[in-house]
Amino acid sequence: MSDLYLSRIRNWFWKSPPAEWFINGARGLLINTLKQGPVPKHVAFEMDGNRRFAKNHKIETIEGHHLGFEALARVLEICYKCGVKVVTVYAFSIENFNRPRGEVKGLMAMAKVKLEQLVQHGELLDRYGACIRVLGERDLIPDDVLPFVDRAVEMTKHNKDAVLNICFPYTSRAEMTSAIKSTIDEFTSPSRPSNQPFSQSRITQKIRSKHSKLAGSLDSISEASPDSGALSDLDDSMSSTTALDPESPPLQSTTARPIRLPNPENITADTINSHMYTAECPPLDIFIRTSNVTRLSDFMLWQCHEDTHIFFLKCFWPEFDLWHFVPVLLEWQWRQKKLLEKEAGSRKY
Repeated sequence: MSDLYLSRIRNWFWKSPPAEWFINGARGLLINTLKQGPVPKHVAFEMDGNRRFAKNHKIETIEGHHLGFEALARVLEICYKCGVKVVTVYAFSIENFNRPRGEVKGLMAMAKVKLEQLVQHGELLDRYGACIRVLGERDLIPDDVLPFVDRAVEMTKHNKDAVLNICFPYTSRAEMTSAIKSTIDEFTSPSRPSNQPFSQSRITQKIRSKHSKLAGSLDSISEASPDSGALSDLDDSMSSTTALDPESPPLQSTTARPIRLPNPENITADTINSHMYTAECPPLDIFIRTSNVTRLSDFMLWQCHEDTHIFFLKCFWPEFDLWHFVPVLLEWQWRQKKLLEKEAGSRKY
């Protein structure tokens, strides 16, 4: 009984106005301090642990997902305040369609509600100039959810300072497959020149024919008195656009140019990257997964290259807050400092 009483006192204290004022001030001071060092441009979050959090706290699974969305709102504000330009989140995997029908239906209903909230109460996105991009297999999105997706994208497209990538529904295998298909289309579909009604040689021939007829008509007018027939002939020669002078040189024969396809030997990793969903985004700096699971689970496999720093955290996603993000950002800044020192040392030698 005493433990329950102390817990209530503790919750009341931290939610009191003085405590909230102190916490908000400390958070702002800490974020401003972090901004003095290098800041990652692109951070990805694999939001894992909503269901286990709900199970541990004996609440409904869908309530765990709602708390996960609240954590996302906190994380977005933290990232944008720190200066992160692109945040990518794994909202729904294609594999999640294999979950129980009731849970999938609840997730889709929640997606509609949360997307609508982002649009109607989008102070956070507008404050930091962030636009929404939905990455994934569009044809798998249910018909009743698709209008909410399009509305969220449309209503935030004017924001140009930051980006929120929502992967929904998504897997890296599907993304890479799509990129490879697009690359094949690019290298098997030659760019054809615009069609012209006449070739350049034919146009030149017509101009020469017109000038020769005009010169002959003027000579005949200067030698004889003008009459209606001469004027008529002159008019005919001026207005003709199809008749050619029989004494002019013959037209040059034109042959069809062979179709030239792009050389497949020119395909590089950058070629594939240009067709990925995140082609317009900066390289991925930090990858974070919660719930103490140490695998990528088909998320951002292509983007996680040698310069990406991967962090696996023990906390569940609904628990994730600034105090979990600060150690990650500090370690990333420390690694960047060491990398710069290493590069400076190598340049000396």
